[in-house]
Amino acid sequence: FAVRSIVVRLVGTMAQQAPQWAMPAQDQQQAGAPPPQQAQAPPQEQPQSQLAVPPVKGGIDLEHSIVTTLKPDEETEDGRIRNRDAVTKIRDAWIYKQIRARQVEFTQYKQAKIFFGTWNVNAKGKDEALDDWLCADWGPNGEHAPDIVTVGFQEIVDLNAVNVAVDNKSQQRSQYWVDRIKSTLNSPKNSRNDPNRLYHLLEKKTLVGLLVCVFVKSPHKARVKYVHAGSVGVGVMGVMGNKGGVSIRLQFYDSTICIVCTHLAAHRENIAGRNADFANVFQKTSFDIGEEAIREVIRSGSLSQWATGSTSVGIADHDLVFWMGDLNYRIDESLTTERVLELSEKNALGELRDLDQLNLERAAGRVFQGFDEGALNFRPTYKYQPGTDSYDKRPDKKLRAPAWCDRVLWLAQEPSHVRQLTYDRSELNISDHKPVYSTIQVTIKDVIQSKREAVYDEVMKLLDKFENQTLPMVGLDKINLNFGEIPYGKTVTLPIQVTNTGKVVAQFRLVPKLDENALCKPWMTMSPTYGMLIPGEPPATINFSITIDNNTAHLLNTGREVLDDILILRLENGRDYYITLKGNYARSCFGMSVDELVMYSEPIRNIPLDAIKRAEKYDPNPTSALCVPKELWRIIDAIYEKGLHEKDLFMTPGFAEEVNQIRECLDTGAPFGKFRIHSMAEVMLSFLSNLSTPIVPPTLFPTLEIDAQNIQSIARKFLEELPPIHYNVFVYVISFFREALLYKDTNKLSAAKLARICCNCMVVGTNGAMDDSSASMSRRAGMQMIMIHLLETNSI
Repeated sequence: FAVRSIVVRLVGTMAQQAPQWAMPAQDQQQAGAPPPQQAQAPPQEQPQSQLAVPPVKGGIDLEHSIVTTLKPDEETEDGRIRNRDAVTKIRDAWIYKQIRARQVEFTQYKQAKIFFGTWNVNAKGKDEALDDWLCADWGPNGEHAPDIVTVGFQEIVDLNAVNVAVDNKSQQRSQYWVDRIKSTLNSPKNSRNDPNRLYHLLEKKTLVGLLVCVFVKSPHKARVKYVHAGSVGVGVMGVMGNKGGVSIRLQFYDSTICIVCTHLAAHRENIAGRNADFANVFQKTSFDIGEEAIREVIRSGSLSQWATGSTSVGIADHDLVFWMGDLNYRIDESLTTERVLELSEKNALGELRDLDQLNLERAAGRVFQGFDEGALNFRPTYKYQPGTDSYDKRPDKKLRAPAWCDRVLWLAQEPSHVRQLTYDRSELNISDHKPVYSTIQVTIKDVIQSKREAVYDEVMKLLDKFENQTLPMVGLDKINLNFGEIPYGKTVTLPIQVTNTGKVVAQFRLVPKLDENALCKPWMTMSPTYGMLIPGEPPATINFSITIDNNTAHLLNTGREVLDDILILRLENGRDYYITLKGNYARSCFGMSVDELVMYSEPIRNIPLDAIKRAEKYDPNPTSALCVPKELWRIIDAIYEKGLHEKDLFMTPGFAEEVNQIRECLDTGAPFGKFRIHSMAEVMLSFLSNLSTPIVPPTLFPTLEIDAQNIQSIARKFLEELPPIHYNVFVYVISFFREALLYKDTNKLSAAKLARICCNCMVVGTNGAMDDSSASMSRRAGMQMIMIHLLETNSI
């Protein structure tokens, strides 16, 4: 059951109607979409696009993931090593792989277009139109407008020491650029006043000079969820934000997308620094998306989530990853700056592409492992003289070789799900960088829930067929135990038989519930609590017993306990069985307080345990209370009438069966039968001893040394300080015992014997045993002297 509950996460998804915007690739071509040829790289110029190097973080390949367990390995008695946590995760991964291999059976694949724009603005910014960059490939009537627009900026503020340390201008400048983008996308010219053409900001994230923002078209807004943003600084001291990355992840329909915008280390010779910055951003970027989103992530393609068991995802844990920004890779230094300038100005790009540092590093497997990029068919985007379309060759400035610093790359779990439509640059000229843009057609998953569940059921039936042959199985003849009515002082026992119904050894044990230490509540006992059965062995019997003692009765009477519990019988390497126990307390005067007993003239069995029902039926006004509990009066009256002369009265125990019958008579109001006096006497003492509150509170124990001169005054003060009902009961019992002393020649009682009995049943009781310290012994002796005095004096 526990394993199945984890795997059920796999099938939890929403079945959505196929979107109207989605068209197959061939239909998009007929509709006039830009041809894909411009995204095809010449084989000799871009060998890196064919790389098979796995990503830095093995989130895509299950076989390369490390299974992380929360519990250590266990060694069994026969020397075998096992880890149940690992077994569960490996099992889940197998199930996932089977379902993923059949995903075509339950998944609709839709086409969507995403625009990516990146620009290092060099802390510049003026209100020139952005349409030539953001809307360059929309078509004359906006027919090719993308479904998602993502834009990344670098150096939106000067990267001086103050801005890097304080970061006090980034929010203001980021809002400026977000507003500029939004006004461009939703301008009357582009939106044509059609609400379905409007774009909505999903999220933005800044880090000093970095900004990334994501907009989605109105028809798809409802199908975007689990949007999270993050940032990683890799600049000064490896943590500051003058260099680093900002990222946004989201779920679009049933595909997960991660967008990363970075500004990597500068300077032509610092290739290793750029590689290290990439690795840091890739490895340190993490999104804690929560348990609910993790279920979607696992379902949608992140195999590594089974291995780590975490609620956080990294960059590689997405179906689609897009990485853009000022990556700062230059042309290899083997080509002189003057030669690079010459080739760039002539638009002779072949030699420059061959010596592009990013292409070389990717081909060597040192950076952007597993990523793809379109062909660089546009001139290098850096370094320009701001405000012009000319590379910066001013004599007062250091001459820098042009380079493709500004790039867009992608990583896909299914490479065929990404097709680049455009990859170009814009001619906006306020910065020393030219903005770059790319429109990419992606294949998006839209899961059909009913079909997925059907596939899941087939996989689970196949797995269950083989697992059930090796798993232990037992049968219980019952899982619900109803003990019926349980009287005070009685133990009721019910059995459950456990039968091995499987083909292997079955080991079982009772275990505590979560966050509890005890197997059950205090009023319950079980025997045995564990056992083992081989196939064909006779059933084992577990006995479950409920006992109502004084403590339990008090808790039941005060509404702090009920006779309900659920026990867990665990089958090792198998499932848990839940056993429900229920009983009804046959309410008794034993274990109650005299203050409550005097409120009822009816038998206590008729008084509801529920406080609300009790208040509705009985008047809580103390003026209608009895002087002493009727139960005490009945038992004393019976002894007074027939038994004061009985030998060894109160010293000889009664008969257990009669004691139980007398208790039942007191609780139900039934008349007494012909019971022995010793049984009646035992019930009387038991009643007084088992009161929830002793007749004599501990606060009234004598603290002064008692002698013949002060005994009378101390006894009088003791009586005056007794609570009213306790006073009535105490005087009533002492008067009865004084009457019994009149027959001491036949019943063999003495004042000392009765004083000791009074101390045991009215002072200490079953819940208030005194310790053996000298002070306690002295106070108890003093109380016994008061009792003797009250029993022997002529008047109380």
